[in-house]
Amino acid sequence: MSTATDQDLEGLLEYLRDSRGFDFTGYKRSTLTRRIQKRMEQVHVDSFATYLDHLQVDPDEFTALFNCILINVTSFFRDEPIWTFLRDDIIPRLLEQKRDDDTVRVWVAGCASGQEAYSLSMLLAEAMGRPAFLARVKIYATDVDEEALDEARQGIYTGDDMKAVPEDLAERYFTSNSTGKFVFDREIRRTVVFGRHDLVQDAPISKIDLLSCRNTLMYFNADIQTKILSNFRFALNPGGFLILGKAEMLFTRVRAFAPVDLKRRVFVPTSDGTGEGFPPAPRAMDPADPDETAQRAAAFEVSPVAQVLVTLDGRLAEANEEARTMLRLSRGDIGRSIGDLELAYRPVELRSRLDEAERSRAPVSVTGVEWVSPGSEPAKLDVRVMPVFARGGALLGMSVVFQDVTRFIELEEELQASHHELETALEELQSTNEELETTNEELQSTNEELETTNEELQSTNEELETMNEELQSTNEELETVNDEARQRTDELSGSNEFLGLVLASIRGGLVVVDRELRIEVWNAQCEDMWGMRAEEVLGQQLPALDIGLPVQELTRPLRDALDGEHSTVEVAATTRKGRSITCQVSFSPLSGPEGMITGALALMEQLEKD
Repeated sequence: MSTATDQDLEGLLEYLRDSRGFDFTGYKRSTLTRRIQKRMEQVHVDSFATYLDHLQVDPDEFTALFNCILINVTSFFRDEPIWTFLRDDIIPRLLEQKRDDDTVRVWVAGCASGQEAYSLSMLLAEAMGRPAFLARVKIYATDVDEEALDEARQGIYTGDDMKAVPEDLAERYFTSNSTGKFVFDREIRRTVVFGRHDLVQDAPISKIDLLSCRNTLMYFNADIQTKILSNFRFALNPGGFLILGKAEMLFTRVRAFAPVDLKRRVFVPTSDGTGEGFPPAPRAMDPADPDETAQRAAAFEVSPVAQVLVTLDGRLAEANEEARTMLRLSRGDIGRSIGDLELAYRPVELRSRLDEAERSRAPVSVTGVEWVSPGSEPAKLDVRVMPVFARGGALLGMSVVFQDVTRFIELEEELQASHHELETALEELQSTNEELETTNEELQSTNEELETTNEELQSTNEELETMNEELQSTNEELETVNDEARQRTDELSGSNEFLGLVLASIRGGLVVVDRELRIEVWNAQCEDMWGMRAEEVLGQQLPALDIGLPVQELTRPLRDALDGEHSTVEVAATTRKGRSITCQVSFSPLSGPEGMITGALALMEQLEKD
């Protein structure tokens, strides 16, 4: 596009944002241009500036434009392998992290007409059972398209929409109504909250366990995608899952997520948002927030580092799974005084360190502690005692972390033993290092080129997926038009068949002429009486026919019928077999739309034969 055209497009996008609150400035320009130009063709506008004027004088045009830009292509259980993976792997893992009374919160971003949100609700209801699902699950389904949200709230779908729903789920969660459509289960539907939400402008929903945003990010440019993914990272609980569409990848754009299954586009948030996978640094806890306490308890339990919590009065408040295994603790030890447990003096004298950390309100560390666990090799531990504070600054207790550093100490000893050898080979290594630096620079340059190519390929892939969505939307529209045309053809065939039966049932010969006395209908009885087939006479003027009927005598009554009069005449005629008859001809006007006379009818009946 030219610079002027680009400016006109940006002006149009700014007008949409300022006047209606829809900010499309972060969308890919190629996609926006294609979708807006499609709408412009429909209203016969050839420039963005002219279309902006059209929007300003026709407020109803906004709805049509938004429907064109926001391609609501969705279906139940779309991309079946992903749903199988969710059912068999992700949902069981999610529920294992939850206690029996914990709430499960799900967010479906870009829900369109609701099929994906209802698909997730069916899988969760199957995994948890209906009573537990109704009591514990809350699903938030959001989109910027109000019309799609209204459709989703109704939960009514056609037979075509239901093709992808397994038969057993369709029987349990849908009922048919009087129109032949299918209505989603009312109780389950109440757990799904549909609402308008702009991923670019609005704050994310928080404390989410499962977040699905499939084939929505591909409409945004890279900067906006990064912003949205950052919001998703904030929205997800520790241990939560993010599901993206098949056309969307994270690659190097954001390091806040790690793949669970890259092929199926399932990710989890990394512990510190860097993608390195190290445990997060301790931060203040707030016992007044039950949701946060439950989430941190789950993360504490599965931590790979042994850790215990001790109250200010010296009692064991909690020990995670790794600590219970290493230190031979049981659930029955929770609540006991540290002085009554072996933990007080093994692997290190702990009480004095607890007192020191409480007094100084600063971490206390002991390194290289010898430790022998039954059935295991001797190990060395770093023990770190850290005060735990509430957000208001009050001291809640102590966290004691037991980090196994055996391997690091062994490596240090090995490095010391190799020190002399390293000094001898220093000059050679320095030379090699220079060569490696040169090679590294070349590799870095190559890597940057590959990353650029990768980003370009990803952008192209997203663009192709967008075009595929558009083609699918267009195909659905064509199928609807085709169905309507087929129905009208069937109706027309039925009408023609009915007309043929009516004409065949008339005892006499029936002729219909237009206002120019050209023949439009010539039934089988006429063919039998006068010996001329319908294809021979259609389009000819009736008074010009050469048949045994004195057609010239019928001209005046026909013209009277065209003026709205009814009449009957009797004339002598000769049939195609040469028989002389008396023929009674009745004339009537033929009325069209709004009572206008468009032609005349002549009904010929034989009164007398030789």
